[in-house]
Amino acid sequence: MQNFEFHNPTRILFGQGQIAALAKQVPAGAKVLMLYGGGSIKSNGVYDEVKAALSGHTVLEFGGIEPNPHYETLMQAVELVRREQVGFLLAVGGGSVIDGTKFIAAAALYQGEAWDILSKGGKVIQSALPFGSVLTLPATGSEMNSASVITRHATQEKRGFMSRHVYPVFSVLDPAKTLTLPARQVGNGVVDAFVHVMEQYLTYPAQAPVQDRYAEGLLLTLIEEGPQALSRPDDLAVRANVMWSATMALNGLIGVGVPQDWSTHMIGHELTALYGLDHAQTLAVVLPGIMQVKRDAKRAKLLQYAERVWGLRDGNEDSRIDAAIAATRNFFEQMAVPTRLSAYGLDASAIDAVVNALEAAGSVHLGEHHDIDGNATRAALTLSL
Repeated sequence: MQNFEFHNPTRILFGQGQIAALAKQVPAGAKVLMLYGGGSIKSNGVYDEVKAALSGHTVLEFGGIEPNPHYETLMQAVELVRREQVGFLLAVGGGSVIDGTKFIAAAALYQGEAWDILSKGGKVIQSALPFGSVLTLPATGSEMNSASVITRHATQEKRGFMSRHVYPVFSVLDPAKTLTLPARQVGNGVVDAFVHVMEQYLTYPAQAPVQDRYAEGLLLTLIEEGPQALSRPDDLAVRANVMWSATMALNGLIGVGVPQDWSTHMIGHELTALYGLDHAQTLAVVLPGIMQVKRDAKRAKLLQYAERVWGLRDGNEDSRIDAAIAATRNFFEQMAVPTRLSAYGLDASAIDAVVNALEAAGSVHLGEHHDIDGNATRAALTLSL
């Protein structure tokens, strides 16, 4: 295991009824901007609970933040924050709303061109407004990390950034608020969390058994609980386990001291930017192909994954790796997230477009060995036509 420093300042309030604790978490006297997406929080009761909890605060609102939040929309919120001198932001929704809020928090205090935050990966951020979140869709882990991904709709660019200045001060996680989610969002969330773990786990041995076992435990939990979230949609215990797994998958803990990949995400981002696929849908398409194309470089961890996660011990090494890749693809399909480009109406022409977009963005040395180039990307996507 490599040297590392792990720091995560986000306070987690987990469980039913925790929205009521908001008043104690938001600074007294702060003017609050409540940010949300398409309005589902108004139909599931979350909006009313948040407003009741903050009845003693001045609360402004900004709705309409899209899935894969648009830079153009977020800049409208930045203007509102500056004009109204907002002192605290509250994201109420899923990962896209929280990601968007992170950008708003940083951009509101940034003196230069706000796109710099994204084009330079967050390195220009010196400060940000404080913010909290009320999570309604477990998937991205954004409620407990310092990462964000934003889409510039006008140019079909999807870029991410990280900064220690944009950790949420707190996040409320009430699994009861996920019971009304559509099945598509449930499946997407489980796949998203699963691939987050895989990006930090499926690389090469790093003498890090603690991190490996943490990662494997999360994968096994998602494999066990994910399908139950679809088949038993009213089971609160299942939803709680899925929610906590998604948070733990990307709060930084399992990734400290170990190599990480993230090529599946980088390739997937271009599929979303170009063709509008859900984020998790792109991950389900890309990961099986990456596992196959890089099976030699990832051989040791693939065999470990096959045995510890899928219980595959019989047959020769290559057959076990084949079976593990097939099991991964089947799991995504079981979660009702298709793993073939054709399922989304895309053909081989989409592959060239993705490769060209990656090359234009300079994303040509991906993966833990920086060896996933355009040819490897093309080969991986071809396996998922």
